[in-house]
Amino acid sequence: MTAPAVGTTDNVELRALLRQVDPRRHRTDRVMRVLITGAFVVAMLPLVSVTWTVLANGFERFDVYFLTHSMRGVFGGMDAGGIYHAIVGTLEVTLFATLISVPIGLLTAIYLVEYGRGALARAVTFFVDVMTGIPSIVAGLFAYALFAVLLGPGIRMGAVGSVALSVLMIPVVVRSCEEMLRLVPNELREAALALGVPRWLVVVKVVLRTAVAGIGTGITLAIARVIGETAPLLITVGVIDSINFNLFEGRMMTLPVYVYRQYSQGLVPCTPGAADCITTINYDRAWAAALTLILIVMLLNLLGRLITRFFAPKNLG
Repeated sequence: MTAPAVGTTDNVELRALLRQVDPRRHRTDRVMRVLITGAFVVAMLPLVSVTWTVLANGFERFDVYFLTHSMRGVFGGMDAGGIYHAIVGTLEVTLFATLISVPIGLLTAIYLVEYGRGALARAVTFFVDVMTGIPSIVAGLFAYALFAVLLGPGIRMGAVGSVALSVLMIPVVVRSCEEMLRLVPNELREAALALGVPRWLVVVKVVLRTAVAGIGTGITLAIARVIGETAPLLITVGVIDSINFNLFEGRMMTLPVYVYRQYSQGLVPCTPGAADCITTINYDRAWAAALTLILIVMLLNLLGRLITRFFAPKNLG
């Protein structure tokens, strides 16, 4: 009879132990799968509910006419009016806020990561954290008070709204850009500095180029975060039914304010038998405008993903 190989007893005991442990591991794995799947479903329920509600209520009026006409000359329950003036106002105000916020936020992030040391850096970090929690209405009041001192009380124009949105946007840009810059390996900085490259050129050519994908995504998400703000724009930009392309003169309509105004007006008291009056027209316009705003935010998020794909560090030449 052949003698048992060395270690056979240990292998048998190990297999027996694994047979006892595997069912427990299998049950644990199944429990964790159920918990993770349940958490995903719970997280998706509000998103699916909001999306479905907006689509169900706003899709009927969402058409080319609604997107290419303003509310000028529209009153009562008329089956007319659109959001062209609100789209123009939203895009212009948000774009100008981006032009203000991105340079300030990016340069602040560069300072904190590359140069910031001591009390000043700690103070900047502290105030950025404080600004992150500022209520949007406070940002609107700040911008209105600032321009009221400079240009007089009662001033309302698109540029004031852009300043209010930039107050909300700057800390988001700083935080997102700071995190992306910190992900750049220090070895890249040290290698460039060892070759005698100036520090500012290392930041421009190496650090920013490596982190450009994450920075672009962070900026895009910051834009999507402020584009739906209503309270500061009600104070600083005001309300108008006509089209205004000038950010520095007169009131402008924006999509969040348009949705708020239409929905707050409620049902229209139509006379019985009036064929040209729709009782729920204000609600219909509000839901269609909300659908438009969601689509714009969705396009911005898609743009952020495209930036990440095409400007990732692996594509550096």
